[in-house]
Parts: sequence; C-alpha cells; structure tokens
Amino acid sequence: MSRTASLRTAVERHFGWAWAAGIAMAVATVVLSAINELPIKDPDALIPGYIRFPLIILTAIALDVVPRVVWRSRRAPREFGRHWRAVLDERWRLQHWLFAVGGLSAWYLCYTAFRNLKSMVPYVNSAVWDDEFARIDRVLWFDHDPSQVMHDLFGTGIAAHFFSAVYFIWIALVPVSIAIALVFSRRTQAGSWFVTAVAFDWALGALFYLLLPTLGPVYHEGQRQLFTALPETYNTLLANQLWDDRVAMLADRDAGLQTIAAFPSLHVGIMMTICVFLEYVRARRWVRVTSWVFFVLTVIATMYLGWHFFVDVLGGMALGSFTVWAAAMATGNRFGLVPRLADEPEETPAREQQAAVCD
Repeated sequence: MSRTASLRTAVERHFGWAWAAGIAMAVATVVLSAINELPIKDPDALIPGYIRFPLIILTAIALDVVPRVVWRSRRAPREFGRHWRAVLDERWRLQHWLFAVGGLSAWYLCYTAFRNLKSMVPYVNSAVWDDEFARIDRVLWFDHDPSQVMHDLFGTGIAAHFFSAVYFIWIALVPVSIAIALVFSRRTQAGSWFVTAVAFDWALGALFYLLLPTLGPVYHEGQRQLFTALPETYNTLLANQLWDDRVAMLADRDAGLQTIAAFPSLHVGIMMTICVFLEYVRARRWVRVTSWVFFVLTVIATMYLGWHFFVDVLGGMALGSFTVWAAAMATGNRFGLVPRLADEPEETPAREQQAAVCD
C-alpha cells in the first residue's frame, strides 16, 4: 500500500473527517466569538466538561464490561478477576481504546462547538425568517397550519404528554447511539461512518442556523396562541426556559447559552441519519422498524409542540439523508458513489466481529 493510500485509509477509519468538521466549527466559534465579543462557554455548565467527558467514556465502558464479567462469574464468583481480565482482553485491546476515545473526542468537540455557534446566532445574524416559513407552510398545507392540523387530529390532552415524552427521549438518543457505535459494537467501519455523519449534521445544521435564523412556531407571534391550549408538560417548561435563556443572553452576553434555532430541524435530521444509516448497514429488522416508527413520531412531535415549521422538517430530512451519503464517501464506506459498508480492517480479531450490532 502506498503512503498516500495508507494516509487516506487512516483518515477514513479514525474519524479524520469528523475531526475536520469539529475543528472547522471550533475555528468558526473562535472567530465569531472575537468579532462579536461573545464568550465561549461550556454547553453543560452544571458538570464541567473535563469531568463529564471522562465519565461518559468510563460509564459506557463499564456498561460494556461489567455485565459480561458478572454473567461469566455467576457460577464461580472467585473467578471474577480472571473473567475481568479476559473480557478486557477480548473487548478492550489498545486498538479499540484508540478507536472509541478518538470517536468520542471528535463527537464532543463537534457538540461543544455546535452549541456555542447556535447560541451566537442572534448576534451574528439578526434576521428572523419565521413569517416567511409560516407562509410557505400554509401554502404546502393548503392554507392550513400544520400545528393546528396536528392538534385537531390528535387532540390537546394526553397526546401533548405523549409527544412531550417523545421529544425528551430523543435528547438521550444521540449519546446512546454514539455509545452503541463506538463502545458496544465492534464494527469500526460502521462506527466511523455514523459518528462522521452526526458530525456533518451538526456542522451543516450550525451553518444553516447562521444563514437562515428562525425561532419556530411556539415563539412566532402569529402562531404562539395555538399552543396555549396544550396542557402543561415538561415540554412547556422547557420552551419557557429556553425563551428566558435567550432573553437573558440578549441582555447580557456573559449569560448562559441560548439554544433557539429552528431551520433545519436537527431532531428530524439526526433521526433521519440514524434510520438511513441503519438501512445501509442492514441492521436487524426490528431495529430498523423501531427507528422509522420513532422517526415518524419525532416529525409529528416537532410540529405538534411547535418547535418546528414543516419546512424545518423537510430541511431536516434532506440534511440527514445527505450527511449519511457524504459520510459514506468520506469514510470509505462506498462502492463508487453508492454507500456500502466496507469490510473490517484485517487486524480486527474474528471473535470481535461476532459482537457486532449489524447482521
């Protein structure tokens, strides 16, 4: 193998393009911070990143190792230490440590930069496109408001609590999916592909937030009254808190992050990425069906609760589909221009292949 081909393979298999997306976003964050005199902030200030990030890694590894050790030791507790060493030898050789930590590091860089860029939108671009997006929605829905249609179809009682739960489940879904791709699965080619696709989601999502700022129907003056009939849920509390955060940041640049931005819907976009990716890697049927069902529920929830316009949903679907394709091209998971899961590196032990999530 030539030196050029070897370098390309290393970049493809070790999150080179995810790191590139993260570094580009980090540079943009620093530049926009300097221009607009905005501080760069830890997106989750409750627990500092230098504590939280190692905890994420160690917790995921513990969940991968401990149940296996306990199961093997169930009939011979005194053999716990031997089984512990055996599982670590099987599951966590140096090669996989480097793979998992590298992927999680690239993911966290993208996440941190994305949250800061999203927060800077009101200072970078003061335009708001909600009026235009609301008009496009009514044209596409034959002079009906999509959120009102959802309320008429599902009612405004128990459905509000159900869709609120769907929205909050999604919040946990992204880190869980990353953990599955990097920690629990041994398909390194699939893991690199998926993490890179999510990195592209965040990078392009941040770009569109900056170019076409929107707030979403729940904050839009012409539609806000549609959501007052909904019962109070965790979603209501979150919507109010996010608005308070935005007002506080616009009054004081040193306040916390504001996270209101609607186009495209990354709830929809990342769910589309997950669903399309699972189709390409031929995941088990029940996994794919479950993912598509949750995708549909996510689409409905985002409009029902007023987080996104229908145009945002369409944008999210297009974005999520594109990033899977782009990440396939970037990570070598392709046949020509057609995405296809590549073979695992030859050095990956055969027994580790049996632990893969995909068929």
